[in-house]
Amino acid sequence: MMNENMFGNAMWAGHWLWMLVVAIAVVIPVWRICQRAGYPGWLGILILIPMVNLALLYFIAFAGWPADKNRSSE
Repeated sequence: MMNENMFGNAMWAGHWLWMLVVAIAVVIPVWRICQRAGYPGWLGILILIPMVNLALLYFIAFAGWPADKNRSSE
């Protein structure tokens, strides 16, 4: 029984490390996309929240981008 708990704890630690790596790999590109679209980069953190991430993607895809408005007025 003790071996099972030790194995489970090792898997748990590895799981959190893997989730951190995936979160960083996803948040950084979305952060940059938000910045290039003219929105605050911190909106990229919302990609980690289920269902909110879908709303964020639709918002970025279909909303008017402040960066486009700035570019067209120059």
